[in-house]
Amino acid sequence: MRRLVAALALAALALVAVPAASAFVPNDPLASRQWYLTQVHAFDLWPDAPPTNLVPVKVAVIDTGIDVAHPEFQNGKIAAVRSFVGGDVNDTDGHGTFVAGLIAAGTNNGIGIAGLAFPAQLVVAKVVRPDGTIPMRAEARAIRWAVDQGARVVNLSFGGLRDPRSPERDTYSAQEQSAVDYAYRHGAVVVAAVGNSDEAPSTPWSFASYPAALPHVIGVSALAQDGSVPYFSNRDAVYDDIAAPGEGMISTLPLAMTAQDPSCPDQGYSDCGPAEFRNAEGTSFAAPLVSAAAALVLAMRPELTPDQVAWVLERSAVDVSAATGCRTCELRRDALSGWGRLDVAAALTALGGPLPQRDRFETNDEAGVDAYPLYGRRRVVKATLDFWDDQLDVYRVRLVKGQRLRVSLAGPRDTDSNLVLWKPGTTHVEGFAPDLQGRRATQSARAGARESFAYRARATGWYYVEVKLATPGAGAYTLHVVKAG
Repeated sequence: MRRLVAALALAALALVAVPAASAFVPNDPLASRQWYLTQVHAFDLWPDAPPTNLVPVKVAVIDTGIDVAHPEFQNGKIAAVRSFVGGDVNDTDGHGTFVAGLIAAGTNNGIGIAGLAFPAQLVVAKVVRPDGTIPMRAEARAIRWAVDQGARVVNLSFGGLRDPRSPERDTYSAQEQSAVDYAYRHGAVVVAAVGNSDEAPSTPWSFASYPAALPHVIGVSALAQDGSVPYFSNRDAVYDDIAAPGEGMISTLPLAMTAQDPSCPDQGYSDCGPAEFRNAEGTSFAAPLVSAAAALVLAMRPELTPDQVAWVLERSAVDVSAATGCRTCELRRDALSGWGRLDVAAALTALGGPLPQRDRFETNDEAGVDAYPLYGRRRVVKATLDFWDDQLDVYRVRLVKGQRLRVSLAGPRDTDSNLVLWKPGTTHVEGFAPDLQGRRATQSARAGARESFAYRARATGWYYVEVKLATPGAGAYTLHVVKAG
């Protein structure tokens, strides 16, 4: 079961943004309180108003619904809505409307706040029951529906517990993985909150939640206004990819919710809402900023693949360390902040430089039907791996009994790569399956980036060739597969 990952914030914070001298400043009256826009350099690329001719990008908000009557979401801001938990898409919780506002509230429209992704159009799916739980079937159906509606970015501000030390507690879902794979194959960038440790067995928690801890998902942790990583933000050395502001946030709320305090002047905004939304905090509210940045990247370069978008956002991030206010963060990539703090201007500027090559074999992250088939007696495969975002690739090769197979790998530079052959009938090469060791047919035992093995098939069937990065790194690899006999 998945749950929302917003935390309760009661401390009053000074939300004063100091814009860069040359940066565009939106005329939205509450923009001066959106300190996070300055911290992520939201509009620094444009000295004047952002361009109005960018390609519209549909962003899916899979959440508690939305207030469709809110003035910030008029004039075509909402492209499609649907509830997957019965009833209509009306948001009675507030979480979904808050997330939607961070992404796509009207920018420079003279009211309320400024959304970061000014070209965005929202595709809203309601998946949260009144008790706050999210049925897995509803989530998976919503992701697929949103992608079918044309969503190029999917925001998932919720999570389920990940605990690789306890299979009984771990909430991995093949159904969720399949939906994420569907989104990736259709060109959608999936962004998810790494989770809040108040929903974990201990604080802080050392593992990102699902779906942030799935391949091809950008996992987002939270930053405080002073640059530190809040205690509630989950840590993860692999799946925490990037950090974004997640404390003292202000955004949109349903008008019916803020009407309960009629004396509050900012109706429809979180400073007029319940305590959990005033100075709101949580990785739930960090993820939408990254989703918005992904939408801006795609608005400028719509031909990019999800992994290319992730690479641009992550590698252009500002390192989070003691120098930026986080005394517990190591230099360069670390478990608290991933590649660092989101920098929108840097990411958009990076689009003018070289980008990683496309990997046309994805998503091939498991055995079984997910593995990419290699036909013929000789195949040369050129693809990519990324220790943090795409750690392994799997290919399937059909052999008849007695047939010889020779496989060699030239992995990414300066890494230790693994090359393994799995027997017919294998469906998983990762996870908690107790019989994984017994399903290996052979493997390369070398250290370094170059690996090889030779094998004679003991049975007829589909075998699975796994290529995996065992050490941090990323880059292109070449795989040679030769069948004889």
